[in-house]
Amino acid sequence: MAREVLSIFVENQSNVLTRVASLFGRRGFNIDSLTVSTTNDPKISRITVVFDGNDTSLSQIMTQTRKLEPVKDLFLLNHNNSLFRELLLLKVSCDKTNRSGIIEIVNIYRGKIISLTKTNMIIELTGAPEKIDGLLEMLSCYKIEEICRTGITGISRESVETDD
Repeated sequence: MAREVLSIFVENQSNVLTRVASLFGRRGFNIDSLTVSTTNDPKISRITVVFDGNDTSLSQIMTQTRKLEPVKDLFLLNHNNSLFRELLLLKVSCDKTNRSGIIEIVNIYRGKIISLTKTNMIIELTGAPEKIDGLLEMLSCYKIEEICRTGITGISRESVETDD
């Protein structure tokens, strides 16, 4: 199974997210990541869903999602022609003996230290999911207190016009 990223344009109204997520659940899909925001048109929201699927199941879920009344349009984001980003907020325990090592790793990944105390620091990193995973792997030898990831959002490099 391949990791798929579906961008769904929906009417910006209550219960739409529930209807879309319920459809995935009823069809046995586990949603790995889900982000939602309004678009440049305040009447339309974009739902980005990341899940594992094969060609048959992907075609089936796309067809069924299109049938939902509040869905205006949907697109499969191609991994070769789209950009994907994620935000990480990470709290790491630190003291004067290991602080500089952590800072060095964060700087290599071009992350930001947004809070620093005597006992911990909070790191912010935005980037492709692989970059986020890489930082987490590099910092795994330190005591990670909390991890907060937004989930993947993506956009096609090509012009996309939604149906009205």
